[in-house]
Amino acid sequence: MEALGLPSLNSLTISCSNFQVQSVFKTSKRAQHCSSSELSSLKLGPFYYSSSDLSSPKLRPSCRTHLLHCSTTRMLADSEDYELKQMRDMAAARKRWEALVREEKVKVLTPREAGYAIQLSNKTLLDVRPSTERNKLSTVLKAWVKGSTWIPIFDVDTKFDVGALPRKITNFTMGGWWSGVPTLSYNNQFLSKVAENYTKDTDLIVACQKGLRSLAACELLYNAGYTNLFWVQGGLEAAEEEDLVTEGPQPLKFAGIGGVSEFLGFTDQQRDAASREGWGYRLVFSARLVGVFLVADALFIGAQQLGHYLQEIRSH
Repeated sequence: MEALGLPSLNSLTISCSNFQVQSVFKTSKRAQHCSSSELSSLKLGPFYYSSSDLSSPKLRPSCRTHLLHCSTTRMLADSEDYELKQMRDMAAARKRWEALVREEKVKVLTPREAGYAIQLSNKTLLDVRPSTERNKLSTVLKAWVKGSTWIPIFDVDTKFDVGALPRKITNFTMGGWWSGVPTLSYNNQFLSKVAENYTKDTDLIVACQKGLRSLAACELLYNAGYTNLFWVQGGLEAAEEEDLVTEGPQPLKFAGIGGVSEFLGFTDQQRDAASREGWGYRLVFSARLVGVFLVADALFIGAQQLGHYLQEIRSH
């Protein structure tokens, strides 16, 4: 995403929330305890000192504490700069996308209008969603529009190098565990794959799950010379069952949910379904919630018993 001049899509779904904005300013207050001049004079980095250095007898406890505090503050300051950069990049991207729509370089369609165009005009729907929104797992399908072409603009980041691991941890701790949204990276073959299938004068209806990634795709395609682009406003999630002819075992609205929130039935889509289906639908997720509490309680009791057992071993 940085190659496009756009923020990472994982940060787009998280960093603009009120929680993140508040955490940025809280971080800036903590950073005041160690100024940037002090950090530069000490030449400290996030991992400049090893644990053995910090525990060295040559350093007084107060000095070790100061070095650890400054190192931690440096990491917090770097995180603050990163989050602020993400928000600035997102704001700039939104302005560019609004200009594309306002100047009608990209035409806007509702999901229903997109369905009419596909059925009556044989226009092509380009599905740019990541694999997790088509395939829940590698062998479990979700939902897609019949006859659509799938070329993801972002897909699951499968790398586990030094640069990718911090992003994965951040994504998981900042809500990935709850929403099920994995760490995504830009698909470098996106434009080449589109070029293999379509000429630049083809009418392309571009869609994703919520409408954000498809706008980024429209910008890329327009800059690459594609002139007949249509954006599905609100994404496939905004489509009603009768709007589009779909395939797959789930409704399109459910394709973007996952994680603990899906397991417990706490998503908006599942609540809507529960209001229509009645108590039978709700009972399934209520049973899951009770099961989670029982498992948590059992683990807590087991941990207590293990602690008592270890204490008895030490006492003997």
